[in-house]
Amino acid sequence: MGHFCVNCGAPLALQTIEGRQVEVCPNDGYVLWRDPKVAAAVVVEAEGGIVLGRRAIEPAYGEWCLPGGFVNDDEDPAAAAVRECREEINAEIELTGLLGVYHVAKTTAPSMVGIAYRARLLEGESISAGPEMLEVRVFRPDGLPPIAFPSHREVLALYAAAAPRSAEAPSATPAPPPRRRTS
Repeated sequence: MGHFCVNCGAPLALQTIEGRQVEVCPNDGYVLWRDPKVAAAVVVEAEGGIVLGRRAIEPAYGEWCLPGGFVNDDEDPAAAAVRECREEINAEIELTGLLGVYHVAKTTAPSMVGIAYRARLLEGESISAGPEMLEVRVFRPDGLPPIAFPSHREVLALYAAAAPRSAEAPSATPAPPPRRRTS
């Protein structure tokens, strides 16, 4: 797909820079860098289990996933994680730790850098489905339904690999980094 310069409107041309094929403006040198999107996923502990939502949007309509989503360009990733939980599970949370940072390679869209957090519901909060979820439920870690996204399955593996602990008393101890995925 051809792109155009944001400065002068000229068609961009392929050029090799730092060993990578990128699109460059022949008039002013503007470079269209293909940067990854940043996303946050949250393992929310509640009632002795973890919160999952069944998606009301594509991709993966009707499938189960962790609360999370893309980080806005002016947003701290931790704030995005809290916001996504507010939007998707209608609950305020407290982040209690970082589970890991991982890469999600894509072939038909920009790749992603995922940031996985551990959290718990704030005192007195309850969960309900936001507009992007058909339903939300708490599942025991050993009784999870099929999970929509490979990256969320990876986050759940990080969570499971962390030392056993109560859902009411989470630790901020980070898990080891995840393996790279190609899909």
